Amino acid sequence: MGDRTAFRTCPLCEALCGLELTLDEAGAVTRVRGDAKDPFSKGFICPKGATLGSLDGDPDRLAEPLVRGEKAGWDEAFAAVGRGLADVIARHGRDSVAVYIGNPTAHSIAGPLYAAAIVKALGTRNLFTASTADQMPKHVACGHMFGDPLAIPVPDLDRTGHVLMLGANPLESNGSLASAPDFPGRLKAIRARGGKVTVVDPRRTRTAALADEHLFIRPGTDAFFLMALVHTLFAEDLVASAEHLAGRVNGLDDLRALAVDFPPERVAAVTGIPAETIRRTARELAAAERAAVYGRIGTCTQAYGTLNSWLVDVLNVLTGNLDRPGGAMFPRPAHAPVYRRKKPFTTGRWRSRARGLPEVNGELPVATLADEIETPGEGQVRALITIGGNPALSAPNAARLDRALAGLEFMVSVDPYLNETTRHASVILPPPRPAQTPHYDIALTGLAVRDYARYSPPVVPLPDGRPSEAVILGRLAMIASGADGDPAALDEMIIRSTLEKAVALPGSPVHGREPDELRKMLLDTGTLTEQRLDMMLRLGPYGDGFGTDPAGLSMSRLRTEHPHGLDLGALKPRLDEVLCTTSGRVELCPSTFAADVDRLHSALSAGDPGGMVLIGRRHLRSNNSWLHNVPELVRGSNTCTLQLNPADAGRLGIAAGDTVRVTSRTGTVEAVAEPTDTIMTGVVSLPHGWGHDRPGTRTEVASRHAGVNVNAVTDEQDIDPLSGNAVFNGVPVTLKAAH
Repeated sequence: MGDRTAFRTCPLCEALCGLELTLDEAGAVTRVRGDAKDPFSKGFICPKGATLGSLDGDPDRLAEPLVRGEKAGWDEAFAAVGRGLADVIARHGRDSVAVYIGNPTAHSIAGPLYAAAIVKALGTRNLFTASTADQMPKHVACGHMFGDPLAIPVPDLDRTGHVLMLGANPLESNGSLASAPDFPGRLKAIRARGGKVTVVDPRRTRTAALADEHLFIRPGTDAFFLMALVHTLFAEDLVASAEHLAGRVNGLDDLRALAVDFPPERVAAVTGIPAETIRRTARELAAAERAAVYGRIGTCTQAYGTLNSWLVDVLNVLTGNLDRPGGAMFPRPAHAPVYRRKKPFTTGRWRSRARGLPEVNGELPVATLADEIETPGEGQVRALITIGGNPALSAPNAARLDRALAGLEFMVSVDPYLNETTRHASVILPPPRPAQTPHYDIALTGLAVRDYARYSPPVVPLPDGRPSEAVILGRLAMIASGADGDPAALDEMIIRSTLEKAVALPGSPVHGREPDELRKMLLDTGTLTEQRLDMMLRLGPYGDGFGTDPAGLSMSRLRTEHPHGLDLGALKPRLDEVLCTTSGRVELCPSTFAADVDRLHSALSAGDPGGMVLIGRRHLRSNNSWLHNVPELVRGSNTCTLQLNPADAGRLGIAAGDTVRVTSRTGTVEAVAEPTDTIMTGVVSLPHGWGHDRPGTRTEVASRHAGVNVNAVTDEQDIDPLSGNAVFNGVPVTLKAAH
């Protein structure tokens, strides 16, 4: 028996690319190519995806649990988790246990299906995720505007003629909150059909270099630029009268009044973008037949993150491009029913104990996790569960959080590595290799620029006794509930509950039917995880409705008839399905956002504070902190250098290759200088996710290419107040050559 070929979706970023894997007789991945038959990615592959075999076969991956640093059997490890959690809860209460869910969890099938069950079973209010280090402003903006924090419009790249992009670098990140295989090719296609791509960024990134126009902007000032665009649209009578939005929008006059104080001439000095350029940008946006404004992590991870995210979609509304082909549209994922009742969005249902920060989307800001661990008193966090995250590197003022983790009474981590965070864990439960794991993008197909579905079964079987990731998380949920046992009971409870709700809801394709009848119709082979997915697909907008539509989608059909994925078509207008505000309209000027505009007024009055500011940086062959142990991905230009403008370097007496001390309120790091005219004056840049020099880890390759952790100089006290999102861009720093 020789080599064989298998197909699956790449789990390493948001692009949803299909992969063709070659495996040897032992099940090792020996070659990775793009899946030419995938209707969405069409054979595209990036350097990260091409190294999936190295990641899958990484000798540093944990194959067995660790209990207090020693190898243990699975039953022994789960028993240790049960004892540790029960002890902390018995002595300190349920809020003494916190949960942190990291970025990789969104790239799995098990994370979205089971992580919430762990939090619910614990009954804790102390949930923290990577969202408040990344994208929470977008959820808050969409929650207030559309009623649903998960209803995020994405640019309809394949039909648009004009894209205005802020704080995004998809040629390196492959896209974010807009899942699009071959994002570079899609941008090139816009230009090829006569359209325009404009990029606003403090750096001339690879994406900016591809664009028709690049506008340098002072970090942290995007909200002023966006508000000036809004001002211009109103002042020059360029607001579109879009028929499909007529009678569907509240707050137009309130927004007009807010924008009066932000003419381009007033914000030009703050942003660094000339007034006439701002006016021309607004006019081009309004004149484009089809246009989309797209803002990403650079706009979220700053002091005005929520205002930025709000104003991006305000511009899509004002130009008539929201929910319109070629504009900003709402994907319709195959597994998410459109008949669900949704409660209008709200925040602040509870507050953090130490700093009084409001809950947002069911979680608290990761910027206050160290406070909750270190501050004595009732409700102090004494135990932590981490799932697929590395907050000891990724959180603001990460050095403080790292120290706080060392003081926990108990910690359990679901993670394949002994890394900077999990070195503090009492128990580590490693999930299987990617090749042993099924894949369906529950989180990311809700952000895809075409409607699409693909299920990838495991290509290598699990060894006897080795639990799947779903079983690991399901067992954790059972332990957290105090009823440790077979997690199949959890799956059955969720299936039963979902079917009972579906048959009771008018508009559901199974309204009025018997749950027992539907349960018997679910996929009768495979795992309970697959049965849950079968149920979701059959109840979804393209589903067979349990026989109501014989041509509809089911898990069986997706697996057997569409092993390379199923293209469900271009994005479709669906504002009526999405809107669930109290008014039933798009809220263009929520009072919460209007009040926060006062901060913009204050900043304009105060003027430019001067000094150097720090921003992050993406690498094409990197994804946060979790791919640095792959040899192929830490070579060449994928280096942790400090980029600065040559003029700043000359003024400070810094030459290429010099070691530079970067200091902020929270600490100091030393990095090698890389002067470059691709970054504007007054700005320095360090990439995110490095700093692999901690003792007690087991990531040999990453340790040899340690780099420095930029989050030693970011500040946990500096957050966007509306979302709690950490500020990683526009961080005040001082520079000094290290001699």
